[in-house]
Amino acid sequence: MSNSEILAVDAGIRLCDVDGFVAGEMRRFHPEGMDAIVVCNLDGEFYAVDDDCTHAIASLSEGRFEDGLVICPVHGGSFDVKTGEAMKRPCRKPLRTWPVSIINDAVWINASER
Repeated sequence: MSNSEILAVDAGIRLCDVDGFVAGEMRRFHPEGMDAIVVCNLDGEFYAVDDDCTHAIASLSEGRFEDGLVICPVHGGSFDVKTGEAMKRPCRKPLRTWPVSIINDAVWINASER
């Protein structure tokens, strides 16, 4: 394991393997001691955001993932998975985003900010 991988492991949380996580898919994870996170595969690039909609009590993972947007299942508001920015009302407040790394074919988030 390289020094960069050791640092990533120390500061991060492994969520899943890349293998089988197809483009256009999103998955919900609930790391120990944290709120749920949604990981999205946007054309082979992985992004992670909080699972809770900032507008209403709803799990975004129960919504849709289209064209780089996570769409809330309750009111149809949407968020950009790259930036967390609210893109469609009624959502106004951005989602928290998490830095993602791919290490040894696995998706990791940097959890040092929690």
